Amino acid sequence: MRTTKQHKLTNPEQFKQNILAWSMQFDDVVWLDSNQYQQTYSNFDAVLAVGAFTGLQTDYHNAFEQLKEYQTLTNDWIFGYLSYDLKNDVEQLNSNNYDGLEFPDVYFFQPKKIFLFKDDTVTMHYLKMVDDEFDFDLKEIETNNFEASEAENNPIKIHLRIHKDEYFNKIEKMLEHIHRGDIYEANFCQEFYAEDTVINPLETYKKLNAISKPPFATFLKLNDKYLMSASPERYIKKEGSKIISQPIKGTAKRDEDFIMDSILKHDLVADQKERSENVMIVDLVRNDLSQTAKKGSVKVEELCKIYTFDQVHQMISTVTSEVENTTHPIDIIKTTFPMGSMTGAPKISAMKIIEQLEETKRGLYSGTVGYITPDNDFDFNVVIRSILYNETNKYVSYSVGGAITAKSIPLNEYEECLVKAKAMRTVLEN
Repeated sequence: MRTTKQHKLTNPEQFKQNILAWSMQFDDVVWLDSNQYQQTYSNFDAVLAVGAFTGLQTDYHNAFEQLKEYQTLTNDWIFGYLSYDLKNDVEQLNSNNYDGLEFPDVYFFQPKKIFLFKDDTVTMHYLKMVDDEFDFDLKEIETNNFEASEAENNPIKIHLRIHKDEYFNKIEKMLEHIHRGDIYEANFCQEFYAEDTVINPLETYKKLNAISKPPFATFLKLNDKYLMSASPERYIKKEGSKIISQPIKGTAKRDEDFIMDSILKHDLVADQKERSENVMIVDLVRNDLSQTAKKGSVKVEELCKIYTFDQVHQMISTVTSEVENTTHPIDIIKTTFPMGSMTGAPKISAMKIIEQLEETKRGLYSGTVGYITPDNDFDFNVVIRSILYNETNKYVSYSVGGAITAKSIPLNEYEECLVKAKAMRTVLEN
């Protein structure tokens, strides 16, 4: 099905910049970049998939069965996303909140051209119908500097979907549910948005990536719809029979002063509220993974370890399991979706309460982007720290959230949201 060619890079960073600009001629683009972040579980430094040969776009109705059929029949690399609202397929819930972005609930495609980056080598996997274009594409990518098109310099007016006083009221209602015992924890999100706004998606992504340098950065283009993500979080990965999930719960801001920054990091380690948030979600992930795991194989490899990124310190745990070779990859995703770090515990009750209190349909935000290989391996991120853009509607959006527990203080939760929103706001306003 595919012809493979390796190419040595004299300047990998320049090639990456060039190939991203080159990719904009296609309607279907997925770019995933680890930004050289040192991860225990990593296959590639970066991945690019462009040009749909086949594809699947659908709403949430029977979505996982449709995806399972598509992935099985295609038996090739597929790239794409699952929106948060696939919860409605899994748990018979609904999503009636406002949606200014209008992304399809599910989108996957079989790329004509794939580029896998590792160290100073790019491995190109082209479908046979286009494998006569290897040399032409390489020459075009390497010999052009692709001058960045100027973004329209319109002032961007960012609005809050939920204002501060209303946010406090909603958190108090969430806390009432917790004190009543309806839930232990829920991830509550709010949207920031701009209407009648034109941005340059690729330049916006580059700016966001430059100030964040996260391990799960993503640029996605689906015709007139764009995702620019600086996600630090892996949702789930499959390597052979091993499944890896790495939920994030617990955030602290960075400081330019080394001593102050060290204190903030130490305080996060010692913060019992943040730790309890993380442990609750680890329990949820363990339970989710156990649905497809070999008996006794679910393990917590790291609990509440602090990882440092350019914008924030994060508390991350790593949970793993082993599955039978006969287990379908889509079943593993379905039984763990949506990811616990973006829902709460118990999961279904938390999702129902979230839907009542939030003002915006989450859509792709707090969903996942990634790929499945011909060997049924996969890797998917969590769509957070992200800007979403509908070019036709001229609608720009970013959302942030935080875990609400019995120990939550509304003002602290609000301030944590602003810390998480800082990178997106900086990029859009400057």
